[in-house]
Amino acid sequence: MSTFCDKDAVLVGDGLLWQHDGLTASTITEVTATVIVATLVIICFSRWAKKFIIKIEPPQPPGPPGLPIIGNLPFIKPDFLQYVTKQSQIYGPIIKLHMGSKIYVVISSPSIAKEILKTHDAAFANRDIPVAAINGSYGGLDIVWRSNGPELHKLRKLVVHEIMCNKGLDACYELRRRNIRQMVKYIHGKIGSSINLSEQMFLTTMSVTISMLWGDSLNEEEAKRVVEFKERLEEFVGLIGAPNVSDIFPVLRPLDLQGIESKTKKLLSWFYEFLESVIEQRTKVGEAEQQEESKDFLQQLLELNQRGDAKASLSMTEIKALLLDMIIGGTDTTFTTMEWAMTELLRHPDKLKRIADELDAVVGDHNVVEETHLPRLLYLEAVVKETFRTHPPAPLLLPHMAGETTVVAGYTIPKHSNVFFNVWAIQRDPELWENPLRFEPERFMRESEKRNYLGNSFHLFPFGSGRRICVGIPLAEKLIMHILATLVHSFELVMPDGKKPDIKDKLALILSKVEPLSVVPIARLSNSQQYE
Repeated sequence: MSTFCDKDAVLVGDGLLWQHDGLTASTITEVTATVIVATLVIICFSRWAKKFIIKIEPPQPPGPPGLPIIGNLPFIKPDFLQYVTKQSQIYGPIIKLHMGSKIYVVISSPSIAKEILKTHDAAFANRDIPVAAINGSYGGLDIVWRSNGPELHKLRKLVVHEIMCNKGLDACYELRRRNIRQMVKYIHGKIGSSINLSEQMFLTTMSVTISMLWGDSLNEEEAKRVVEFKERLEEFVGLIGAPNVSDIFPVLRPLDLQGIESKTKKLLSWFYEFLESVIEQRTKVGEAEQQEESKDFLQQLLELNQRGDAKASLSMTEIKALLLDMIIGGTDTTFTTMEWAMTELLRHPDKLKRIADELDAVVGDHNVVEETHLPRLLYLEAVVKETFRTHPPAPLLLPHMAGETTVVAGYTIPKHSNVFFNVWAIQRDPELWENPLRFEPERFMRESEKRNYLGNSFHLFPFGSGRRICVGIPLAEKLIMHILATLVHSFELVMPDGKKPDIKDKLALILSKVEPLSVVPIARLSNSQQYE
């Protein structure tokens, strides 16, 4: 009996064991299946979620299609300004171009420009420095190309408060005045003959700039070398503005395929050797021989160098980089604006006569133009503003670089994108300006809300805005106004062929005239001593 029961127990136990083993296998199968299904669900959900997130993220700006690797490069027309303006008319006020490995974003709307330069100013305050400019600024130590940060803020603050302030500009007024009077004397000697007015305005602007930088501290050998500045300066600016494969494809920079880097280094070697010679000469001369009322910029810069205060001083390297900044900025953009202003005035004799009448009323026949007269020359000021509007010297400004991926106007601008502002198109937009293609200075006599070009109005901002606005505006205003006023007050300028001057332009960094402006000067003033 017992054996039977034992057998039964074993059978039952075996059965129970079999049943237990069967439940375990079933459970494992179910768990495995559940895990697999759950994994598949997670994968599918992740993919769906990723697509959904990408779908709801703001897209990048629209723009013309390009090719792999090279992007839009093959389709860029020779006139880059007209090309981007046309694309903006097709795709909208914010467009994107692929230029090799770089992304270019072009803004043609004042509201979007304001959003970037005001709301997101800090995120777009850096520069993508071209190879040519790296060499020309000691690796980006100047104001134009220096990275945003405490050092740039210090440099801008020193220049604005110590040099471009009223006291600093007044200190070198006699230097500006002397060179302008020399221009008048030269042109008076050519009365009745055709002269290249563009060349005279350029040489005068450059002479004024150099005199303001270092006065009469040049020795005889250095003075002879000054005549080389015009040619070398034009070449240098051209190299910075030239399309460079090394900038578009940085990986190719060591090859220097176009030779731009080597050419720039040679030019900079000449510039910096010259600047070092000037600085050494000034150091030997000493500050005692420089009168306070005719103090030049170099003396002021050297004083900043000698302060010994890290927060309020400049290194010698920064001084040399800054001097080159001033030579370029104080010559090219200033001269270009004057050339365009005189061109438009000769195309509009009624406006030229109105300036002459204003000068006769403010200055008179027996005086010469002084800077103290400038604040009362309201119509001339309007002419300058209209020139800035129709012919901005840097029509796309210098590019800003996105320091981080940022959403602007509903579009995503990727990190490291180069952002250009098409001020040329904005300042000619018929929705913003009445009769935008007409040269009408009168608009600035009656529309006070559009008179400010100091970066607060995004209808008119030829000097930029925000942290990167040009620091040389006060000097540019004085030079342009003073030279134009002197020319119109001293001479009647007539076209040699009786035709209106052309307005064909070309763009490097600067929007300049294709053909120089030639005129025949006629004396306006009754006293010949006023031409001395």
